Amino acid sequence: MTDQTPRLSPADIQRAIDTKTKPVGALGRLETLAAQIAAFRNSLTPRIDTCILTIFAADHGIAYEGVSAYPQEVTAQMMLNFLAGGAAANVFAATLNIPVQVVDAGVAGGAVAHPNLISRRIAAGSASFLTGPAMTPDQLALALAHGADIARDTTADALAFGEMGIANTATASMILHKLSGLDLHQLVGRGTGVDDAALAHKHHVLQQAAARCPDAMTPDTILAEYGGFEIAMMAGAMQHAAETGRLVLVDGFIATAAAAAALARAPHIRPALIFCHRSQETGHRAALEWLDAEPLLDLDMRLGEGTGALLAWPLVKAAAAMLCDMASFESAGVSTG
Repeated sequence: MTDQTPRLSPADIQRAIDTKTKPVGALGRLETLAAQIAAFRNSLTPRIDTCILTIFAADHGIAYEGVSAYPQEVTAQMMLNFLAGGAAANVFAATLNIPVQVVDAGVAGGAVAHPNLISRRIAAGSASFLTGPAMTPDQLALALAHGADIARDTTADALAFGEMGIANTATASMILHKLSGLDLHQLVGRGTGVDDAALAHKHHVLQQAAARCPDAMTPDTILAEYGGFEIAMMAGAMQHAAETGRLVLVDGFIATAAAAAALARAPHIRPALIFCHRSQETGHRAALEWLDAEPLLDLDMRLGEGTGALLAWPLVKAAAAMLCDMASFESAGVSTG
């Protein structure tokens, strides 16, 4: 059944915000955020009370080209750390009463048996995109579908997404390069902390990989040629969450690459996306500017895992609560002058 509810106009939303018991504009960017939430939910009283963090983990064949400071086995080790509750994302989520779920999208090595792990393994890591596609079209379709299924299985009002995957900053740089046309030098950074020589090598490898394919490709072709299983799965989850009326809390550089891919596939989901923080990673600022996105926080973070999205959640919740619960001048009997 099609929703026949008339759409709120920007003027209606702004009037509701401006007539709260405060000077006009006194809550600054929280008012902009509140207006975005009201428009997306088509409500002047949008209840946004629950959030869940999903962390997708996968390995990347491009790691074998020496573009990361850490070995691939760290991905599986960190996945177990998430499951044990020992990572920064777990700590932040616990302080905010946000549940965390962990997804094996394609971690290198054998399958991990853990009662709390969601296994959606596509393969034991993607292929190196230096010499060929990172994944097949069938693998991409499966990753996107798994992401949508995971989003479908939660009823939270807002979905935050994190990731873990050695070399995934290289993958994110390539996805954003091909989607945006931005020069790789604007997008390639130190990731987990490579030194100057290793950074120069990373640039060289990615320039070679970029030359392998034309600049003009469909979003799905870009994901298949240069993506990672966790990024593709995240893109599918973001798209489905947005299309089913949930807010999407976009974390840092890797999550922004996933969001950019989801937007390229489904431009209509943009109102659902809340860009939570500006990462210290070199390419994130350029990517956000290309997307015309102004993030809520800038804390010099570059961890991933969904940590920036978690820290932004109280602001999102507060902005919605302001719309729902803050009195108007009329309802409070407060004089406007």
